[in-house]
Amino acid sequence: MKKISHWVYNLLVDQGLSESWAGTINMLVLSIMVLIVLFVLDFFLRKMIIGIFTRLSRSSKTHFDDLLVKNKAPRNIAHIIPLVLAYKAIPAIFRDFPNTELFFIKTIEIFGIVLFLWIVRSLLHTVKDFLKTLPSLKDKPIDSYIQVFMIFAWAMGLFYAFSIISGVELWKFLTALGTASAVIILIFKDTILGFVASIQVSINDMVRIGDWITFEKYGADGDVIEINLATVKVQNFDKTITTIPTYALISDSFKNWRGMSDSGGRRIKRALIIKQESIKFLTKENIESLKKIELIREYLTHRSSAIDSFNSENKVDKSLLINGKNLTNVGVFRKYIDTYINSHSGINKEMTIMVRHLEPSPQGLPIELYAFSKDKRWANYEYIMADIFDHLLAAIPYFELEGFELPSGTTFKAVPQSFQKGKATQESR
Repeated sequence: MKKISHWVYNLLVDQGLSESWAGTINMLVLSIMVLIVLFVLDFFLRKMIIGIFTRLSRSSKTHFDDLLVKNKAPRNIAHIIPLVLAYKAIPAIFRDFPNTELFFIKTIEIFGIVLFLWIVRSLLHTVKDFLKTLPSLKDKPIDSYIQVFMIFAWAMGLFYAFSIISGVELWKFLTALGTASAVIILIFKDTILGFVASIQVSINDMVRIGDWITFEKYGADGDVIEINLATVKVQNFDKTITTIPTYALISDSFKNWRGMSDSGGRRIKRALIIKQESIKFLTKENIESLKKIELIREYLTHRSSAIDSFNSENKVDKSLLINGKNLTNVGVFRKYIDTYINSHSGINKEMTIMVRHLEPSPQGLPIELYAFSKDKRWANYEYIMADIFDHLLAAIPYFELEGFELPSGTTFKAVPQSFQKGKATQESR
């Protein structure tokens, strides 16, 4: 081996060149030759190993080998043999330059650590992508666990590299590092919090990838697209991305809409506000007129008959409508809403359906509809709700009721001219 590594040196010395120059030129020539050999070897090994993995991935039924190729694991593995050969060749190349030999040996060792970490990263990313294809793990925060392993691997690689550079044994280096543990904890505080939060989120099944969450503190309202060690990414409905610290999921309050998605319907909870001055008792003529509405015809027939029987049996004085039992236009309208909702094809009849009065306000009497749509998709849900309230808003006048709205410019324009003239006369007096 010594003869092979010194053949240029011997040739130059025989030609009368000084030993120092002959050694330097010998080193340069050998370095160039080894680099060329390593480059060619690395090129062919990469082509061969990647080709073998590609053929295997095409012929196999599993997707794991496809993911290995995708994450460049074969490419990184191909670098191992050239790196080992370079490590073995360094003593022969720099035999006459011990300091340079030591420098390059340490350089190769450090590069070996980096190559090892690249291979580990490729394998971990492959495992991550493979686990995400499994239905049972698709919505789990796999990224967080992979990042923890990578942080640990990079930390150990970094410590080992420092040990090589400084010449201090690894265990002594780690012992000295223990004294700086408080500083390390402070530096990696967010990482540690994120890791603990990821475990709690996973164990308690608080958030999954694909869940719709609302986090008002961070302005997030959309679908979770990624959960990793430090952050949770939410794609809002306007297609913007909001990034939330992972530990915020356990330290702050947020709303997860998964319960609604997993249920049989999406809630509709909206009120119509009725002007209270339009509410009144119904006369027989009013009832006969309302019987033309098919949805409540049967109800009005039976209900008005029962009320008439009660009033007759109790000899109620009906010269005033307030006496005895009576139907009101708002009560009949409430029954109409209930019947209409129960017959609507977009409403889930197996879930709560309720039409109720809310507390009267200065604006009027709110009549709230509480039900659940069958279709939970946002656009379809909004369409169903709009369809229902389009109809109900148009139905209000049929019951001689009025909906409340704040006055607009057209309201004041509609004031009679006689009223305006009378007011002007009073002001002139």
